[in-house]
Amino acid sequence: MIALLRGVVVGAGANWCVLDVAGVGYRIQMTGNTTAGLRIGEETLLHTTLVVREDSMTLFGFTSEGERDAFELVQSASGVGPKLALAIVSVLTPTQLVQAVRSNDQAVLTKVPGIGKKGAEKIIIELRDRVAGLDVGPGTDPAAGRTAEPSAWRDHVSQGLQSLGWSAKDAETACEKVAELAEADPGISLGKLMKAALQSLARS
Repeated sequence: MIALLRGVVVGAGANWCVLDVAGVGYRIQMTGNTTAGLRIGEETLLHTTLVVREDSMTLFGFTSEGERDAFELVQSASGVGPKLALAIVSVLTPTQLVQAVRSNDQAVLTKVPGIGKKGAEKIIIELRDRVAGLDVGPGTDPAAGRTAEPSAWRDHVSQGLQSLGWSAKDAETACEKVAELAEADPGISLGKLMKAALQSLARS
């Protein structure tokens, strides 16, 4: 398994990047929060996991081991594939996931697009005895240093939300709700805007 990659970012989209590691380009799927923190031409380190299917091999990358472990853990629940797992770790931190499972808080899990009440109940039941080993230490802000470009942040945030399962309409509504943050602070990071957008959708 490829558990860790350090290299130079040579390409990036709403939910992926290409990392040049010693001349080999790895295309890595990730959350919008993570891609928002990347800069083309700069070196970065990602904790990774390889998902193998009959017709594909997909590499997923995260800023912390805790996020990667949470991504792997939720897939051990029946009916949870990589796409839904990525949405879960985009909306919930490892700590929030553990707390939701331990406290049987279905409402928290249903904030994730694609998870209904029955799905949340099943995830909680199946993961209740497995979350103890999940590292819930503090993570890092994947976009702490990246400034949101005035004309580009909407596209980035919208595409990131849609890649996680929200509709274009929901993504646009979320962008409208965080627009005042971008206007008030031209130097705000894309990561903070993405987090604010996710929070607004989670509350709705």
